[in-house]
Amino acid sequence: MRWRTKTVYPFSAIVGQEKMKLALILNVINPKIGGVLLRGEKGTGKSLVVRALAHLLPEVNVVADCPFHCDPASPKEMCDACSAKAAKGEKLPAAKRPVSVVELPIGATEDRLVGTLDIEKAIKTGKKHFDPGLLAEANRNILYIDEVNLLDDHLVDVLLDAAAMGVNYVEREGVSFSHPAQFVLVGTMNPEEGELRPQLLDRFALSVEVKGIPYPEARAEIVRKRIAFENNPASFIASQNNDQERTRRKIVEASKLLPKVKLSDAMLGLITQICVDFAVDGHRADITMYKAACTIAAFKGRTVVTAEDVKEAAELVLPHRRRRQPFEEPKLEQQQLQETIQRWSQNQNPQQKPPENDSSREDQDDQDTEREAPEREQVFEADSPYQVKRLSTPVLDQMPRTGRGRRSKSRSNSKTGRYVDSAIPKGKVEDLAFDATLRAAAPFQNRRKKESDGSDAVLIEKSDLREKVRERKVGNLVMFVVDASGSMAAQERMTATKGAILSLLLDAYQRRDRVGLVVFRKNKAELVLPPTNSVELAQKCLAKLPTGGRTPMAHGLNLGLETFKDCMRRDKKAIPLMVLVSDGRANVPLNGGDPVEEAKNVAHAISSAGIKSIAIDTERDFITFGLVKQICAAMDGKYLQLEELSAAPLASAVRNNLSYAFGNNRAMSIGGEN
Repeated sequence: MRWRTKTVYPFSAIVGQEKMKLALILNVINPKIGGVLLRGEKGTGKSLVVRALAHLLPEVNVVADCPFHCDPASPKEMCDACSAKAAKGEKLPAAKRPVSVVELPIGATEDRLVGTLDIEKAIKTGKKHFDPGLLAEANRNILYIDEVNLLDDHLVDVLLDAAAMGVNYVEREGVSFSHPAQFVLVGTMNPEEGELRPQLLDRFALSVEVKGIPYPEARAEIVRKRIAFENNPASFIASQNNDQERTRRKIVEASKLLPKVKLSDAMLGLITQICVDFAVDGHRADITMYKAACTIAAFKGRTVVTAEDVKEAAELVLPHRRRRQPFEEPKLEQQQLQETIQRWSQNQNPQQKPPENDSSREDQDDQDTEREAPEREQVFEADSPYQVKRLSTPVLDQMPRTGRGRRSKSRSNSKTGRYVDSAIPKGKVEDLAFDATLRAAAPFQNRRKKESDGSDAVLIEKSDLREKVRERKVGNLVMFVVDASGSMAAQERMTATKGAILSLLLDAYQRRDRVGLVVFRKNKAELVLPPTNSVELAQKCLAKLPTGGRTPMAHGLNLGLETFKDCMRRDKKAIPLMVLVSDGRANVPLNGGDPVEEAKNVAHAISSAGIKSIAIDTERDFITFGLVKQICAAMDGKYLQLEELSAAPLASAVRNNLSYAFGNNRAMSIGGEN
């Protein structure tokens, strides 16, 4: 999808967000930097600034009839067709075209992204036919991916490989095709929807944390400009023409100046020292910081890189590479960066005295922290998470799934996954099984060759065609229903429980499960976290979970059931598991009846809905009532006692029971829907 908006909000009129604008401009000046990831909350102008940037850029020269928009002045970067024509001395028809923003939809397939090779035509005629995809359209443009963290990992891999190499390679059954794919890659994401994997984060050259502007004056200026634009777009755009032209000229001049920029060995030493001090993995950060620092210098009109340029580059290159553990937020410690630069400066100028540390602000912060009012309710820390053994949820049905994940093997109805079988296509062949097609055609070759005057080619007919059946891994949906009432306030109990859940979240992070969290306490249950791919958000909710009040268990079970029903109405192919953690002492009714009996009734409904469950009994008093065991029996779930539990056994219980829960693998039904 390409944005062709005629009336675009001017880039120069965007208030604030200087780092975001700088990161985008640097990639335009030097596309070899490798793209930018914009992380942040919605409504902060991420897509607006991308559209505005494209409108700001000057038109580019292209080969008029080329689907890849080749540059007629750059033979080395042309597609095969244009290169062949240029080699023969043919004059390529030139035209000017504005830079566009090509958007990749979340539901895009691999073929839509990279293009399609018609294998059926290739094996019948021996000729290659390529249908260009979005990467072809994006060549010499801006490729924009909103919510890049929701894309399948393999699509992100393809994107980043093409961005790094500047070429898109497409291969199907030994037939290959390539074309130039040089574009400015811009990805945006809301971290609450789930993080990108660290190895994919690292492939984005720059990143910016985009936040709303907190200052009333600046926010008022945003409103004034936006209303003026909406009331009279032409007049508002005209008022920005001088600033727009100034920025455009600055970008063009920086692009010309960039090849002349020099970065000294001393500056290179600073770059490598920063990367060493921040303990980043690999060498991509060093290389990217080098490119970014040179580009910053060019943008400022200089041919020599300074320490300030390196510092600015580090602030864009390092934040997303500082992430060391799954639940750590990407961030950059400004004080650590400043200290590294100061030490480097001292080594370069030994006579220079280091600045005195002003600790007054830090002391004041400590005093402010000490004066904070204590929490009214108890919030316990979690035990340290640990690596659980591999969780297995066998799925033996033939239901094709489109979900993503790394836990359960399932048939796939997309072109991704491992090729495990072949089938006769029901319509147009979308994923040709080359080997199965040849096997189907082989018995008829003698007769067909006689009928076709003895042709030596393999003769394929429509009835021979076979389509691939693929298998891929999908994630699961795990809903934690947690008792946070006062009876759970014994620290050794809640700490172990939180630690176990945190361990499962770590495994869910690695396996791409969706997780949700229902908490019941006082007089109600609350869906603290709707089912989400963001286990980081689940971890945050768990960490600040307070304990205290009465035990409305029926409320918690019912809310968990309703949440599952809602999820299954939207996704009947989900694989659900409920994990109940409680002491069972229900004392708040749902509908005015006996609290325990009402909890059992809801438990029966959970079992009838086909939702498998585990119940963790935290009751540890001298006299026990065994209520959780009764409720677990009503849910037809797996029962475990607290004395069996530390953090590790709870994780083990869920791990072992996942296979138990889905071993029969009968079709899930919600409310009678199969």
